[in-house]
Formats: sequence, C-alpha cells, structure tokens
Amino acid sequence: MSLPRHDFFAENKPLEDHSGKSLRAGAVSVAGRALNALIQIGSVLFLARLLSPVDYGLVSMVTALTGFAPFLVDLGTRDAIVQRSRITRSEVSALFWITFAIGVSFAVIAASSGPLIARFYGEPRLRTIALVSSLTFIACSLSVQHYALMRRALMFRQLAMVELTANVLSASGAITMAYFGAGYWALVVRPVASLFLTAIGVWVVCRWCPGKPEITDGVRESLKFGVNVTGYTLTDFASRSADRVSIGYRTGPAGLGQYQNAMFVYDNLLDVLVFPLHGVAVASLSKLRDNLGQLRRSWAQAVMTVAFYAMPAFGLLAVTSQDLIVLLLGAKWASAGLLLSVLAFRGIPHCVERTLGWLHVAAGRTDRWARWGLFAAGVQFCALLCGLPYGPKGVAIAYTCAMFGLFVPAIAYAGRPLGIGATDVIRVVWRQLLGALTAAAVGFILRSTVLANTPPLTRTALLGITYLAVYGAIVIGVLRLLSPIRTMQTLLRGQLAAKLA
Repeated sequence: MSLPRHDFFAENKPLEDHSGKSLRAGAVSVAGRALNALIQIGSVLFLARLLSPVDYGLVSMVTALTGFAPFLVDLGTRDAIVQRSRITRSEVSALFWITFAIGVSFAVIAASSGPLIARFYGEPRLRTIALVSSLTFIACSLSVQHYALMRRALMFRQLAMVELTANVLSASGAITMAYFGAGYWALVVRPVASLFLTAIGVWVVCRWCPGKPEITDGVRESLKFGVNVTGYTLTDFASRSADRVSIGYRTGPAGLGQYQNAMFVYDNLLDVLVFPLHGVAVASLSKLRDNLGQLRRSWAQAVMTVAFYAMPAFGLLAVTSQDLIVLLLGAKWASAGLLLSVLAFRGIPHCVERTLGWLHVAAGRTDRWARWGLFAAGVQFCALLCGLPYGPKGVAIAYTCAMFGLFVPAIAYAGRPLGIGATDVIRVVWRQLLGALTAAAVGFILRSTVLANTPPLTRTALLGITYLAVYGAIVIGVLRLLSPIRTMQTLLRGQLAAKLA
C-alpha cells in the first residue's frame, strides 16, 4: 500500500473540480464497501453452515448491548473534524487522548457487565463473550482521529484498502476457527480482530502521531458538535438494538439467531449502498456551506442517484430472499429468509432516511440531529411494542411501517436550515419509490401464482429479471428519470480517462 503525502491540516475549502472529485470519492467508497460486503456474505456462507442459529443468537445477545462502541467512542469527532474549516495538530491530539480514555473506560465497564448480562438472559456463556467483546471499545478509540483526518483529505481509496484488508484477514481467521470447532468464538473474535487491524492500517497510511494535547476553543467546539452527533447515534443504536434484546429475551438464542442473520444481510446491503457515502457527502457538502444553491443542487443529485440504485436493490431482495437465503445458507435458515423478505421493504425508504446526517452535519446543526434521534427512537420503540407480541415477524412488519412514515419528515427536518423541505424530498425520490414498490408487487404476484411450483434457483433468476425489467420500464421508460444514469456515465468516463492517462 502506498503512503501518500497529504496536508491533513490544510484549510477545508472546495477543491478544483470539486463535484467530479466528490463523485469519484463516492464511487470508490461504494466499491470498497461492496467488496467488503461480498467478503462478509461469503464468510457467512461458510460460517452459517459451520455454526448454528444458537451460536449467532448468543453473540447477538451481547453485541445488542455492547455494539455501540463505534458510535460512542469517537464522540462524533470524526464528523466534527471533517466539518471544521480549520484544525490544528494539537487540537486533534487532544481529541485523540480524550477518545482513547473514553474507549478504555467503556471497555472496563463492558467487561465488568458480563455477569449482569449473563443473569439477564439466564445464559452463563455470555460472561466471557462480554469480556472479549469489550476490547472493541479500545480498538475503535485507536483509529478514530486518523480515520477522520483521512476523510477530511478525501483519502477514500486508501480507507477502502485498509478496511478491505482488515475484513479479509478477520474473516479468514473466523472461518478457520469455526472449521476447527471454536463455535461461537469465531463470531466473537472476528469484529475485535477487524477493528484492531483497521487501527493498524490507518496508523500506517495516515502518518500522524498524537502529541501533546492542547484544549482550545476549537477542541471545545468540536466536542460540543460531536456530543450532539453521539446523542443521535446512541438513540439510533438503542432503537435498533431494542428489537434484538427483546427477541432474545422472549424467544432465546435460536429465535434471535434467525432474526440476527436476516438483519445481517439487510444491514450489509444498507451499508454498501448508503453508509460509505456519508463521509464523502459530509466532506463535500461542508465545503459548499457558503453557496447554498450549489449545496442544494448537489444534495438533490446525490439523493436522487442513491434512491435510483438502492430502492430497487431492496425491492429485489424482498421478492427473492425467501428462496435466496435457503439456497445460500441451507434449510435451517428458512425463517431468516421470510424475515428478510419483510425487512427488505423497510430498506426502500430507509436508504433515503439514512442520508439525513449529510444535511445535519453540513449545516452544522447536530443539535437538531440529536433531537430528531430522540423522536425517531420513540417511534421505533412504539413500533417494537406493537410488533413484539407477534414474534420476530411482527417486529419486522412494525419497523417497516414506521420507516415509511419517518423517511420524508426525517430529511425535511434535517434540511430546514438549508432551505430543503418535504416537497423537495418527494420531488427527488417519488419516481424511484413508485417503481420499486410496483415492481415488488408484480414480483410477489408472480411468485405466488405462475412461479409457485418452479424450482427455487430458476424462480429466483426469473423474479430478478422481471423485477428489474418492470422497474426500468416504469422509472426510465414512463417517468423518464435519466439523470442518475448520466451521473453513472460521467463517473465511468472519468474513471476510463484517468486510466488511459
């Protein structure tokens, strides 16, 4: 891996060919995340056959309570560093030592909580699982500031390489452990190893070492900014973990294992299509704060393109997942396939809702982000209470309904300081939404009628072709949405020109 020279502390302002560089950075991030997802899914194909739903359920019982490490430890400083116009080495050093101290503190708390977690679920094995999982807090704290500086410098290609290497090595280790009979320990060790390998990678690539800290007004401003980001991420994590805690307590590790694997596939697809764009969008839009007209145009084009490609991906998953999960993981995971079919409908609006942070951070109004997090968590908890009496499937249905009601208000609230409202959101995504839902309806009708007795592999292929054809005919043919295609063509031409040069 090359070690490029970058000025990580230069003034944060638009670069020459800002739109083109942002587009290419986004493409690199998505491509890197897609490769990581392929590795994740490939490893699951092996692990799911070597391990049982109980193994997955045991680990999920702990990670549902301790998995907030990446969200809490950084105190939102990753976004704060990217958003600020100027920052000094001593200020970043101060943020490093603060986040490292927080990481160590929470590692001690998580390790000490093992007996309480074991008593809550009535499962003694969770004591040692919690002890090892607590190391994720320390691993996260070591990479936060280096990660932020690389994002600020638009080093997304290097970040993708670091993440890919860490993922390959940790996945290989987990598969080896499972093959030799380590059981659920393969699932426990993998995230810990991945985070430590990522920390090593960013330290090697970003040649900055923390020095003597200096608590300045800039540090206080970054912490204040970051605390609001952390407030949102913690409430968001709590609302996303409450389902696992409740299902695990109600059904035990076997039922939770089915739900967890369905959520694993769902979360990975969401991560591939939306999550890697957060850093790019925040870095890009933050540089346009002095030109709101250009910022709004850039936002609209970005969200329109994300919805154009992400919404049909989730619709296609909803139609095919019942067969796909059984084909890939085996018949013992059939319940996970049904749950994933329901959850995939949630992904159609969710891929848009996840972009709310772009606007909150770009506007510098993370206080509004934190308030929205509390409101959204309340809605999610109400949905959980409504769905839980009907088991994991009821929870999945309730969460899906809640997301369809939340996604437009979420973006409109985030965009209000920048002059973006609900009508802007609807104008940007209504065609993709209509096409994705209509194609899904056609797919389910075919699945239950004409293709009901077709072999699963053939049915999956036919449903996939039909879905994409219907979506394309509606969105491109009838509604004439061509801008995202032109965006992709521009990107491909730019990449080709760069390679030829």
